[in-house]
Amino acid sequence: MSNSNFVDYVKIFCRSGKGGAGSVHFRREKFVPKGGPDGGDGGRGGHIYLKGNAQLWTLLHLKYKRHIFAGNGQPGGGMRSTGKNGEDIYIEVPIGTVAKNAETGEVLTEITEDGQVEMIMKGGRGGLGNWHFRSATMQTPKFAQPGEPEEEGYIILELKILADVGLVGFPNAGKSTLLSVVSAAKPKIADYPFTTLVPNLGIVSYRDHKSFVMADIPGIIEGAHEGKGLGLRFLRHIERNSMLLFIVPADSEDINAQYDILVNELKMYNPELLDKKRALAITKCDLVDEQARKDIAKHLPEIPSVFISSVTGEGIDKLKDMLWNNLNE
Repeated sequence: MSNSNFVDYVKIFCRSGKGGAGSVHFRREKFVPKGGPDGGDGGRGGHIYLKGNAQLWTLLHLKYKRHIFAGNGQPGGGMRSTGKNGEDIYIEVPIGTVAKNAETGEVLTEITEDGQVEMIMKGGRGGLGNWHFRSATMQTPKFAQPGEPEEEGYIILELKILADVGLVGFPNAGKSTLLSVVSAAKPKIADYPFTTLVPNLGIVSYRDHKSFVMADIPGIIEGAHEGKGLGLRFLRHIERNSMLLFIVPADSEDINAQYDILVNELKMYNPELLDKKRALAITKCDLVDEQARKDIAKHLPEIPSVFISSVTGEGIDKLKDMLWNNLNE
């Protein structure tokens, strides 16, 4: 996923199809005098669906397609013939997409499986033809039902990446470097803050051909919930992660303080994130000596932790073991 091609939020205008009108028609054939009503029903309007597609990783294909209209139902005809239904529209989206009503914020549906289909707008029902309204006292009804109107409105689609492990840390903590070492992902790496501007995914290989998915989230800073830095826009992507791996450099002035700030920012965004499993990786441990590590270890938070160096490879296998065991407890 290149930086320019990753889109995780789109707002689109959708309109389902309106139902076709019922027909007012009377049977007129040779040798059939006063044939009576035979008007058919109108066709229903087209529905709009979301469909999960595991081959998609972004909402880029919807970025420039902001108006989506389903087909209208056709009116009924004579001889009780029903009008053609309007064409249904299937919007293919990545797994992990949430659809919301733009006006109310109500969650309409979530796509969590490949091939899953969910309706987000219902087409109007077709009207009944005059054949349905015949009776002993009304043998020639000269009216029929109109079709039901369409639904329309703005829909917000948000992509929340599905991953097993989400990396949480300050800018330049070493998240992208770690992901590049443990997987085949090629995130942008540089020595300035906010190098990562979009989430990156990597598949981490484990023993016996096993694997799990790791997501690198753009760095957050103190006050992110107030909009500082990149804000909390990308934290939606860790709502679907099974566990959170906090990344703090070994050369930080106070590792505990940085960890507490990160936890607080998650809490301000969504307190439910604190219910997820947590682990801590102290990165860049090649920059400190053995005595400094022992001093750091005495004051670490009471969660599983490991010292690693993405440069030398130290502790990487131990980190994988820790993550795998936590994911499969």
